[in-house]
Amino acid sequence: MLEECYQRAIKILRTCSSTNGLFASGPPKGYDSIWARDSSIAFLGAYLEPKFKKQIELTLKTLSKHQSALGQIPNAVDLFSKRKKQITFATIDSNLWYIIAHHIYKNKYNSKLYNQFKTNIKKALTWISYQDINENLLPAQLPTTDWQDAFPHKYGYTINTLSLYYKVLKLEKEHKIANRIKKIVNNKDRKDLYFFNKKDGYFYSYVWKTHIHMREESNWFDSLGNLLAINFDLADDDKAKKILNYIHQYKLTKPYPMMTIYPPIKHNSIHWQDYFNKSDLEPYQYANSGIWTYIGCFYILALIKYKRFKQAEIELEKVAEANIKYNFPEWIHPKTKKGFGHSHAWAAGMYLLTYKSFIEKKSLFNI
Repeated sequence: MLEECYQRAIKILRTCSSTNGLFASGPPKGYDSIWARDSSIAFLGAYLEPKFKKQIELTLKTLSKHQSALGQIPNAVDLFSKRKKQITFATIDSNLWYIIAHHIYKNKYNSKLYNQFKTNIKKALTWISYQDINENLLPAQLPTTDWQDAFPHKYGYTINTLSLYYKVLKLEKEHKIANRIKKIVNNKDRKDLYFFNKKDGYFYSYVWKTHIHMREESNWFDSLGNLLAINFDLADDDKAKKILNYIHQYKLTKPYPMMTIYPPIKHNSIHWQDYFNKSDLEPYQYANSGIWTYIGCFYILALIKYKRFKQAEIELEKVAEANIKYNFPEWIHPKTKKGFGHSHAWAAGMYLLTYKSFIEKKSLFNI
């Protein structure tokens, strides 16, 4: 089953391939546009198959072409379908994933593409640095400006963005800033910020201002953000192991890896927004504790990093089962076990990376 899923993942990436780059999902009725985030995450594994080299090139060229004057990389370039033509922005992580994708290509193949778009990369990183509105090295963001672009509301300093930013700074050899950020996030500097929830054992999804004795912060576990912190080496070993233990304790990978957040946000929560009522965002739907297998792959890679191979194998088999059963879905309802969407590039690309990493018993991130 594991090898079968690998071969199917390759076929999915082929259906997502186009003359303009890698689409977020394949036909019919897929997301036939170039999404900086989706494609870049897919490339974390697609680089393992040389047949997708051209797709990385085309995607980065498309995104570079439509970079804003100020340096922002598009969230999505939707110019290739029968829909109304549009280029959307309003994200903070697109810039970071764009730079990561350049390094994926550079480390696997050569520096030609990186050098060609060096000015774009510099502008993209400069734009991120200007989001440091508190002059403390930490970029801050608005609600719904990362992969969770509709739900939930998180703002200020988020573990998702800080994990990506740390990785990008290391890749761009900005070690002094990166090391300072790691100390801050791990509560070894600026202890007034305390990013880690010591009681529950994970990084807060977001933290922001303190008003007298109350701070604006999340009260849910952000799966992707915490797993990026582990896989991209932002979390120290002690915190990383506590995060993995939290996931295991609360069974966030049942029936498949894994839920986006935990616990789900309910109507009576202070984090519930009125528009959620009309957006199919009830508990266990979509980003509200729905299951996304590409995030499950980040979990398995974290298990591999800490040599928890037996558990990694169990979870990999579950991811493979879900991807085969639902044809690489966008998400799965953990209670009804109904799948939604199909042929998603990031689910396929991340499976390639995770499967190969499990076979070799080491993480094969090439960044």
